[in-house]
Amino acid sequence: MNVCVIGTGGREHTLAWRLNMSPSVDTVYAIPGSAAMTDVATVVDMKWEDTDALVTFLRDHDVKLVVVGPEAPLVAGLSDTLVAAGFPVFGPSKVAAQLEGSKVFAKDMMKKYDIPTAAYGVYSNPVQAKKFIAETGAPIVIKADGLAAGKGVVVAMTLDEANAAVDDMLEGNRFGDAGSTVVIEEFMVGEEASLLAFADGKTVVPMIASQDHKRIFDNDEGPNTGGMGTYAPAPVLTEELRDQAMETILKPMMAAMAAEGMPYVGCLYAGLMITDQGCRVVEFNARFGDPETQVVLPLLDGDLGEIMLACAQGKLDASMVNWKNSYATCVIMASKGYPETSSKNDVINGDLSTTDNSMIFHSGTKLDGDHFVTNGGRVLGVVGLGESLQEALDVSYARVNGITFDGMQFRKDIGQKAFKHLK
Repeated sequence: MNVCVIGTGGREHTLAWRLNMSPSVDTVYAIPGSAAMTDVATVVDMKWEDTDALVTFLRDHDVKLVVVGPEAPLVAGLSDTLVAAGFPVFGPSKVAAQLEGSKVFAKDMMKKYDIPTAAYGVYSNPVQAKKFIAETGAPIVIKADGLAAGKGVVVAMTLDEANAAVDDMLEGNRFGDAGSTVVIEEFMVGEEASLLAFADGKTVVPMIASQDHKRIFDNDEGPNTGGMGTYAPAPVLTEELRDQAMETILKPMMAAMAAEGMPYVGCLYAGLMITDQGCRVVEFNARFGDPETQVVLPLLDGDLGEIMLACAQGKLDASMVNWKNSYATCVIMASKGYPETSSKNDVINGDLSTTDNSMIFHSGTKLDGDHFVTNGGRVLGVVGLGESLQEALDVSYARVNGITFDGMQFRKDIGQKAFKHLK
């Protein structure tokens, strides 16, 4: 079958790469894609927002499955439009995508259906928000309600930091409409892990756990980013804890969404905090994580095209989904100024090819003549594979050390937290 991936970044590059390897897939189209995807997909210069042109293209090219990568088109309702036009879509409907599109919606759903998460309050008035902060104390977490490209969360260690975050979002309008309402949560103590799952509206099948590194600097210091690196599997989420997360979080949320008349189809992403009381939800996302995708999909032992089509058609079976007994690591190389700004048009030097045990997925690049240049905050995801975590890390960092561009940033401690769980 022919498959179309919607999106441009590192997640979509990884999706196109893995779909291109799938026996069930003939041709992968990427809309709008990027120059870096041309080795695994036919890149089509078209905006997904032009839905009439998109539907015409999909029909003319006999596309049998559409995979929507980023959250913005999902929250905007692209899946609904394409399903109405007769295309199977891997990605939730507009109402189901509220799980990511609105922190308030997600928290209210968890409260209603008794899914473990942090205690919270919802505010659009800064005076009331600060009163809640004063009563709760620090550390405390402030989240913009809407989409903020992974940057709308402040973990405030002091009351002053918390109040400044409220001012920034509610009065400073830092995230526009996305931050006109904030969710303020209790600070959960523990270690985070990401558990992604395939979902077909009824059945949910977990992927292997991964762990993201959100802060820009080593030792989890500095501001939050969209993610500076990942590894999988994440040993902090033991088999027992993964089973617990399935029974208390993923399955109940799938049932809740169906009960509310908005069955969930696509990738259900649970950001988890592993606490002394077990797994609790930090957030839900309505799509594959970035950069979690870059380490999860290389370890998939199965036909991704077949799995995604089964999700879209309500025919998912756990037997389709298996995993390789190895490790994957991803180091994100970011541009100068990230996450506050990004530097563009810096020439990228070095070997960007794919090998048997490493891949370079492009998050923010463009082709300038015969070489790639930076074109965003996160630039490259450098992936290594290995029989052990250390071997995978050695591969990733060996590739990183062979790549240069002006002002590049990357963390040197990706995966180090895992070793205490592996001893």
